[in-house]
Amino acid sequence: CVALVLLIYRISFFYMFKSHTFITTYTGINGHTIEGIPEFSAVTTLDGRQIDYYDSEIKKLIPRQDWMKEFASTDTWKEDTEIRQQVQQIYKNNIHVLTERFNQSHGVHTYQRMYGCGWDDQTGASEGFDQYGYDGEDYVALDVKELRYMTPVPQGFITMAKWNNDRPQLKFLQQYYGHDCVYWLKQFLPLRKVDLERRAPKVSLLQKDFSSPVECHATGFYPSAVTITCLKNGQDHDEDVDLGELLPNVDGTFQKSSTLNIRPEESKTNQYVCVVEHEGRTIQKILTEDEIKSNTSNLLIVWETLGSFILITEHMQTHFNRTPVSLCNSATLLLLVFIQAQI
Repeated sequence: CVALVLLIYRISFFYMFKSHTFITTYTGINGHTIEGIPEFSAVTTLDGRQIDYYDSEIKKLIPRQDWMKEFASTDTWKEDTEIRQQVQQIYKNNIHVLTERFNQSHGVHTYQRMYGCGWDDQTGASEGFDQYGYDGEDYVALDVKELRYMTPVPQGFITMAKWNNDRPQLKFLQQYYGHDCVYWLKQFLPLRKVDLERRAPKVSLLQKDFSSPVECHATGFYPSAVTITCLKNGQDHDEDVDLGELLPNVDGTFQKSSTLNIRPEESKTNQYVCVVEHEGRTIQKILTEDEIKSNTSNLLIVWETLGSFILITEHMQTHFNRTPVSLCNSATLLLLVFIQAQI
């Protein structure tokens, strides 16, 4: 199932920016062929973290961050929801056209668009990107500097020629990627910073069963810098300790874990302490039976599911960060979404 989801969401990503990104990804699938995966979805991210989400099942735009909720009652938010509903139908039609162009009569097929901009807050450099994929492969992409579309496949020639001949629309896109997109990226960054300013980690000791390794898990903290160490009888202990990677949470905070591989009898004859340091604050958890939370049932299932979700999210963010059409003016949205969506 995970492999299938990864395949659905894979588009060759030709662009990676250093500092900040503001990106939207649309994904369309030909019919309700996979349980749990909507026919159409739209995801907006700021620096790789979701800020809004829409799909064909819920049929409404949902804010993914607390600081985005204030926009959810605005007229622009309502317009953005309506736009995604219309794009949903356009994508359904486009997949039908593409299956004919690729001479396909059956099977699951996907059509995607990833577009947005990146901005380096150190150098001030910025750049836009706009690309389409079909069945996980490049279909058509816009060269923003040259202001022309390119395609690596013969089936994309019709779309490429159509869009390259639309000079007014290309000029509009030049303005959007050269100015408007970066403008909104800069507007959102301070809002995100205020919302995430200094959140202390929640620290838990997790263990599947009595004989399993003990995991010291810190989550919900911001900024991302955190140190997790282990003490044995008051002394630093790095043997039998596996430090996990820093991972993002969907709310913009972070999580990290450290796994201690010791035999049950060792924890009875020695005192082990998990020490988490974040922004000058130190949190200690002593490994005792009372402190360790057993997660033999539901917690384990949730944790494994979350792990799979993170792997999928990391893959998606590595191959294509995303941007928002959210909160730009309506005329901009309509031109950008509808004209370019018609193949």
